[in-house]
Amino acid sequence: MLLFVSLTALRPAAVWAADTAPATSPPPVAHILLVVGAAGTKEFGEAFAEWTGDWNALSASEQIPLQVVGQDEPGEQEDKARIQEWLAGASSGPETTLWLVLLGHGTYDGKEAKFNLRGPDVSANELKEWLAPVRQPVVIINAASSSGPFIASLSGTNRVVVTATRSGDENNYARFGRYLSRAMGRPDADLDKDGQTSLLEAFLHASREVEAWYEQEGRLATEHALLDDNHDGRGTPADWFEGVRAVKKAADGALPDGLRAHQIHLVPSETERRMPPEIRQRRDALELALAGLRERKASLEESVYYGELEDLLVALAGVYDEADRSD
Repeated sequence: MLLFVSLTALRPAAVWAADTAPATSPPPVAHILLVVGAAGTKEFGEAFAEWTGDWNALSASEQIPLQVVGQDEPGEQEDKARIQEWLAGASSGPETTLWLVLLGHGTYDGKEAKFNLRGPDVSANELKEWLAPVRQPVVIINAASSSGPFIASLSGTNRVVVTATRSGDENNYARFGRYLSRAMGRPDADLDKDGQTSLLEAFLHASREVEAWYEQEGRLATEHALLDDNHDGRGTPADWFEGVRAVKKAADGALPDGLRAHQIHLVPSETERRMPPEIRQRRDALELALAGLRERKASLEESVYYGELEDLLVALAGVYDEADRSD
């Protein structure tokens, strides 16, 4: 579970910025822009098309708005301009999460990381500029080689950034996108068994599938995915986690990565779908407060720690009770 205390009387943690209508007709929990980069070879093109197919299937089954750039015939407007235009026009309420998914190759020249497009490539710094006006939740997934530097550029409040590599120097073809595309919404990636697969769980599942592939092939791994959602711009690898909990400390005393990513689901459970948005927002804030309290435990007197813990647990129990009564 997301919470690091015993909460057996409460339901599991779930969605951050999710939908709120009845399960029979839910509004979209996400708007996705999927960008397929320049393949370079037929083999890579077929791989990227397969990964895109997984996202298309999920979009169709869950009625999630999805726009794909890079698979159609090139038009007068270059792919780079289409990305900028979509981000500028993707305006919706705070309950909708914007997803930018990049499938392809990347480059790094020692100073700047870029994602390879048909036509001019797009850099991490350009995306940083285009995303600056966006205030709603944003998920950025760069499944390309040399994608690690995108975290430092794009990390921010109310954002989750996932990269296929930990640095720009990991410049070989990255397989992470294959496994992440498969993991989104899959029940077997649901580590805490709460009936829904979070972005964090998909990241962990995909990372371990990548590791298994390199071990099976007897090859040295040339990619190590990172996830950043505490806006410290560093990112955390999958091997820092036990279950869904980060067991290593983040630098500078920041909250561990993974807390917000575990509150994001493309396919929320029926319970989450029925929860009103204002209740969900309070629930999510309390869960993060609990995580923050746990990180401060060593610096607090025992009576203070347990006093604050009791207050938060009582408040969280009240939120769930209110959710039940509004159902």
